[in-house]
Amino acid sequence: MIRITKEADYGIMLLGYLATRPRGEVHAAPEIARWSGLNLPIVSKILRTLAQGDILESHRGASGGYSLKRPAHETSVAEVIRAVDGPISIVQCGAQPGACDQEPICPTRSRWVQISQVVERALERVLVSEMAAAHDCASRPIAGDPALAQR
Repeated sequence: MIRITKEADYGIMLLGYLATRPRGEVHAAPEIARWSGLNLPIVSKILRTLAQGDILESHRGASGGYSLKRPAHETSVAEVIRAVDGPISIVQCGAQPGACDQEPICPTRSRWVQISQVVERALERVLVSEMAAAHDCASRPIAGDPALAQR
């Protein structure tokens, strides 16, 4: 079974939330955690990773937090997965050549690499804005904060 990690999945979900907010607005990790229902440490970790991956901009200070580095319609799901999980590949040898002792004699490696490239191209065509629209992230209330839930 091919799987995207929970962290990458959550990262796409968190970006969906930010994508529904006015461009340039800064959102603190606790706010995003309340909205998502995820615990603050995992949300903070994912947001830091997305900032390091050049998808989010980190703002320091008392009113600090995170904002999208560029519009959600310019960020692909593949970029998010790469930022959180690393290279996209169906098999380990596709992402890390030399990772398998059988690689020099493997008759299937080249086909797996081709399949991985097809999957990656498909993920490049899916945008964060499309993922957010599919779930309507803007309508989800934020637990415990009526003021934020009315946004």
